[in-house]
Amino acid sequence: MKDLVAKRYVKALVDGRDLNSVALISEKLNEVSKAFKSDKFNSILSSSDINEVEKTKFILSMIDKADKSLENFIKLLGEKRRLNIIPEIAFELQTQIAKMNSSYVGTIYTNKELSNSYISSIEEQFSKKFNVKLSLSQNVCDYDGIKVDIDGLGVEISFSKDRLRTQLINHILKAV
Repeated sequence: MKDLVAKRYVKALVDGRDLNSVALISEKLNEVSKAFKSDKFNSILSSSDINEVEKTKFILSMIDKADKSLENFIKLLGEKRRLNIIPEIAFELQTQIAKMNSSYVGTIYTNKELSNSYISSIEEQFSKKFNVKLSLSQNVCDYDGIKVDIDGLGVEISFSKDRLRTQLINHILKAV
């Protein structure tokens, strides 16, 4: 639910702005969203003893040189009691910037370490396929196969040994 609301706020933030101003807003919101990892910070924001105006001032004090539009945006979030969705807004704003730049970040899940040249070749092939700039990172886990997940594009491609084995058995059974 939070991410749906965040998407609407981000759409309003992005409309009518150039890439540089959106990137600046994103940078400032990322600074604030880091504070949400602190339990003390979250307890301040969720406290009923502190009114929304004071919470808004507290968040604005964390931002260096906030322009008027960002200041008004934070005040609007405070008025609507939605200061707690700032991390989701920051994440969604980064996704929108990636779309504006046609550059995306993805993850390769596998159970073995892949060489950098192999990862580069995968990046190159997917970049050509989707006509974007792509940067892939590797996550070595217990996935028995290989899975490429490009979140901003909504692409997930996987090859699993278990799935191949199951499909092969089903195919043989159907043939018999």
